[in-house]
Amino acid sequence: MDVKKLRNIGIMAHIDAGKTTTTERILYYTGKVHRMGEVHEGAATMDWMEQEKERGITITSAATTCYWDGYQINIIDTPGHVDFTAEVERSLRILDGAVAIFCGVGGVEPQSETVWRQADKYRVPRIAYINKMDRVGASFEGSLKMMRERLNSQFIPIQIPSGEGEMFTGMIDLIDMKMRISHEETQGMGFDDLEVPKSLMERARKWRAIMLESVSDYDDHLLQMFLDNQEPSVEGIKKALRQATIDCKVTPVLVGSSFKNKGVQKLLDAIVDFLPSPIDLAPVEGYRPRTDKVVVRKPDADEPFAALAFKVATDPHVGKITYFRVYSGTVKTGGQVLNVNSDKKERISRLLLMHANRRTDVQEASVGDIVAAIGLKTTTTGNTLSDVKHPILLEMMKFPEPVVSVAIEPKTKADLDKLDQGLRRLSDEDPTFRVFANEETGQTIISGMGELHLEIIVDRLLREFGVQANVGSPRVAYKETITTSVEAEGRFIRQSGGRGQFGHVVMEFEPLNSGVDFKFENKITGGAIPHEYIPSIERGVKEAMTSGVVAGYPVTGILARLVAVL
Repeated sequence: MDVKKLRNIGIMAHIDAGKTTTTERILYYTGKVHRMGEVHEGAATMDWMEQEKERGITITSAATTCYWDGYQINIIDTPGHVDFTAEVERSLRILDGAVAIFCGVGGVEPQSETVWRQADKYRVPRIAYINKMDRVGASFEGSLKMMRERLNSQFIPIQIPSGEGEMFTGMIDLIDMKMRISHEETQGMGFDDLEVPKSLMERARKWRAIMLESVSDYDDHLLQMFLDNQEPSVEGIKKALRQATIDCKVTPVLVGSSFKNKGVQKLLDAIVDFLPSPIDLAPVEGYRPRTDKVVVRKPDADEPFAALAFKVATDPHVGKITYFRVYSGTVKTGGQVLNVNSDKKERISRLLLMHANRRTDVQEASVGDIVAAIGLKTTTTGNTLSDVKHPILLEMMKFPEPVVSVAIEPKTKADLDKLDQGLRRLSDEDPTFRVFANEETGQTIISGMGELHLEIIVDRLLREFGVQANVGSPRVAYKETITTSVEAEGRFIRQSGGRGQFGHVVMEFEPLNSGVDFKFENKITGGAIPHEYIPSIERGVKEAMTSGVVAGYPVTGILARLVAVL
């Protein structure tokens, strides 16, 4: 496959905006599946987990590959629930473009803003798709206004709807000025591109003028034609719009109703026309291990191999599966790669092309490919894989800290080992899921991003690992801090024969308001204390900060200053 004809995209939105329904239509129209699965029936291809089918929501990001008009499109369908925002984070980190779906009734919803900011963070080019235009209360202009106000981006409609709510019949394309009407009897597979009706022509021309004026701001040739009242070509408009989209200066806006099979083919055309291929973006940058030297990898199969592992999953049949995105070079089945983070060599037993939870073996992966590997033992989320002789360390991913915790214990002694094994595997998969033991109570505490997150974890323990467990009440993961400066002394005395051990330090503590969790300063000059003892004092302060004096929560936002050793 020519890399120019490759698109790596994600589908992102608030929960229930229609991400998975849109993905199902994409798979159907591209011939990947022969029957559209519906989310509300628990039959969606991309929602393959039992928990997803039962709840009608996406929990884990699922990858698939399809083909449209000679282009290969790698798609990652991401969750919309705030508890699973890490799935969106790690997907956006490795994608070249994204489709942001908005509800035509609800407009910009809370998680819409969250995923938009995540895409801003990684500078991911986007197109916007206003879905559910057939719903009562749907408003194209209302949704567009809300998007512009809340997301601070230059949204340029390239389609307008023909009617709204029950009157929604199709879309008017402002680039070629055609109205598309889908055939309901063929589930949208058949359609007609008609001339714009006279009753809608004035409105279409108004929106087209707005589109041309907006796009011409980013293309001098188009601007000159606009000023001279010349009609630009369809190819000229698409070229200017594509470059502005890739530069993250504009976001083209499309409309449709995925559930009613209207607008998805036009969305596929827009993915091909406006979102970038791997070679349209800047080469990936990283560092040579243990140095600050910047290393660049171009999206070229002849470059040394470099990839980023963005997801780890456990499969009951084949064991640990590691998903990764290839940025440069080629890797083959049976080949050896370097895990740059752990500095350990890994052998790839099998390479898999994923379609949700179904797998197809492939012999090699090259630039832009998103594949999964079996046989990587030490690789975790965010690790860099590279050529053994040409290591490069790519930027790590940062995930939010867990906010809710519950105590968990096995119901029987027989469940103890299975619980430990299950928790270990699930924590390997999910970077926002943490497990630790409370030293005071001896309880096992699990922490996650919300009650639903932990509910899913417990359900998976039961179904996948056969663990019967008792679960306590959720506790919010509060933190403690100090509000005023204070001086304190600490003594350590241990008499175990001979001279024994003795330590006496004086510390000053101040609140930090800069968003930093902890900072340590050593104000002792000279040789009052051996230098190798200083790190031990810092570690002692950190250990004490794990449990605050008010309610036992972790302490944060503190400057600790060592001022004297007595």
